[in-house]
Amino acid sequence: MPNNIIFYFTDQQRWDTCGCFGQPLDITPNLDQLAREGVKFDNAFSPQPVCGPCRALFQTGKWPTETGCFRNNIMLPAGVKTLANYIEEAGYETAYIGKWHLASDGELEKPPRIDHTITAIPRQLRGGYTGFWRAADVLEFTSHGYDGFVFDENDRRIDFKGYRADRINDLALEFFDQYDGKKPFFMTISQIEPHHQNDRKHYEGPEGSKERFKDFVLPEDLKALGGNGLEEYPDYLGQCASLDENLGRLVARLKEKGLYESTVIIFASDHGSHFLTRNRDSHLNGYDDYKRSCHDAALHVPLVIAGGPFKGGIAVEELVSTASLPKTILALAGVDVGDAMIGENLLDVVEKKDDNRPNEIFAQISESRVGRCIRTARYTYSVYAPGVDGGTAAAADRYADDFLYDMEKDPYQLNNVVADPAYVQVKEELRERLLDWIQRAEGKRPEITD
Repeated sequence: MPNNIIFYFTDQQRWDTCGCFGQPLDITPNLDQLAREGVKFDNAFSPQPVCGPCRALFQTGKWPTETGCFRNNIMLPAGVKTLANYIEEAGYETAYIGKWHLASDGELEKPPRIDHTITAIPRQLRGGYTGFWRAADVLEFTSHGYDGFVFDENDRRIDFKGYRADRINDLALEFFDQYDGKKPFFMTISQIEPHHQNDRKHYEGPEGSKERFKDFVLPEDLKALGGNGLEEYPDYLGQCASLDENLGRLVARLKEKGLYESTVIIFASDHGSHFLTRNRDSHLNGYDDYKRSCHDAALHVPLVIAGGPFKGGIAVEELVSTASLPKTILALAGVDVGDAMIGENLLDVVEKKDDNRPNEIFAQISESRVGRCIRTARYTYSVYAPGVDGGTAAAADRYADDFLYDMEKDPYQLNNVVADPAYVQVKEELRERLLDWIQRAEGKRPEITD
């Protein structure tokens, strides 16, 4: 039988919260163990650092500008063949637990016209998932750090008491009580931690987090730039530790059921958090809080894959995009989607199959501006569309320089050298490569000016 697959993804988790990516405190022992058994990707980046667009990409394998889901509050379009469609066709049983964020539609930061944010998501808006379902469209609206509700596949409301990450994980574990083993399963656990709680403007770790993680070491970018990291980081780490404890409970249940050896676990996040340190400049044209930026704080995410062919405690240094996850998941299920999805099969990167592979990633930015960027091993080059609102336009015909960082000299992206004469040649080369990416992804070649 093909491998079972679990996609365990978190919301707004920086890569540097994890021990296997350099976190000095013991926050993620279970993930660190998976990294020792499987493959960790040291340089994994989000293709669109905001919840709805990134989730739309995870479900379709298409750029948000292609599906139209370029910002939050846009539902997944009908008629796009999804990850769930493909994998159910391949004979998999599916389970989806947690946050969906693709079933409501309206203007940005206003009440939706089609509103399933706090009600049951109709079957036709579940992206093709027909199996076990325990979800809310916008989980941060139906719950807080403690207590809340989701809905099951029959639209019944399920109320829960206790810490949210624990309860979402409990709902996932319930799947195994009814799983008969006749088909392989594909399970998505979409946790909302360590996202901030919108209505309380606070990261809600388990009670006692501030004391438990009082010896935190603030990342260097947050130390240099301020923001609200000093105040919020201990709770944020508490959330990340809770996610890891729940990953450990999931692994324990798989072992207890005799399923661990036949299951591939993919751990990732949709994007990171810059803790109010970025997007404070005059180029902001729209809205931001913690993401919506081409800085590593928002783009660089944890990614570990363990099980099946992903084994051996390998550390991959090459830059990869989580845009490749849908294609990789389907490859694990024995489905080759070819050019129907963007990205690459990440196993090919692990096995170094392509000597000419470009070691760079592309990201689209919305809501805070209409932005695009290229991230290479050494540089981050980002552009924005002057005067264009990031909440209303998906793309633009004209962009201008936003920032350029030389991470060899400036690893924490503190010194913008985009106008430095010493970097004219570098910028010209990066600009052409960025234009190539935009053309491939969006079908047109805009103008970029200084």
